[in-house]
Amino acid sequence: MTVYREVLGFRPLELDLHLPSGPGPHPAIVYLHGGGWRRGSRRTTIPASLCPTLAERGFAVAAVDYRLSGEARFPAQLEDVRAAITWLRSEVDCAATFLWGESAGAHLALLAALDGGDVDGVVAWYPPTDLLGLPGDVDGAADVSREAELLGVDPAADPERARAASPLTFAHRNAPPILLMHGDADDLVPPAQSERLASALRAVGAPVELDLVPGARHMWTDARDVGAIVDRSVQFLRALG
Repeated sequence: MTVYREVLGFRPLELDLHLPSGPGPHPAIVYLHGGGWRRGSRRTTIPASLCPTLAERGFAVAAVDYRLSGEARFPAQLEDVRAAITWLRSEVDCAATFLWGESAGAHLALLAALDGGDVDGVVAWYPPTDLLGLPGDVDGAADVSREAELLGVDPAADPERARAASPLTFAHRNAPPILLMHGDADDLVPPAQSERLASALRAVGAPVELDLVPGARHMWTDARDVGAIVDRSVQFLRALG
């Protein structure tokens, strides 16, 4: 456990650093947990099991906590991610710097990479990418309380703020390589969210790959082979350096 950021009035922000064996430089990952921006931590199920495995495969991995929506409104979470990237580069001999996130964490990873970020690649698992369009993707039945808690307002009541917090807004041709992976049966964050961002990035000539996983729901529930999903993500990053 390491404190990577202290912000006046908030809890110290911590990360767990998982290092591969042998001397650096190593490809390095900032890993961001999910939880709808309002719950979860670096030690919830997926990061707790995945991050040590990534270290065994040769990556230096910082599993990061960030301020949740009950603690601070957006863009506090994005500021925390940027601070984590800076910390990792200052403390680890990085051959390359990647972002990897799931759900809300994937949303933050994409935002950090697209909105002025300087990273070498992103793996985004089932990310929200368009906060304003999310209710329509689930036939208008979405519970927008998660997004409202993040923004401090219902997205429909402040479209400009919702767009400013959406990776879709920042698609540009100089984006780093991005791998979007999404279950085609995800009814919590529908795959249309990844499809829309992939289309926007392709339209401007940015490097993006989109994998829709048959039958998988959110958090890879009902996925036939989660190991293959992890392997695909690792191979994507290894190809980048």
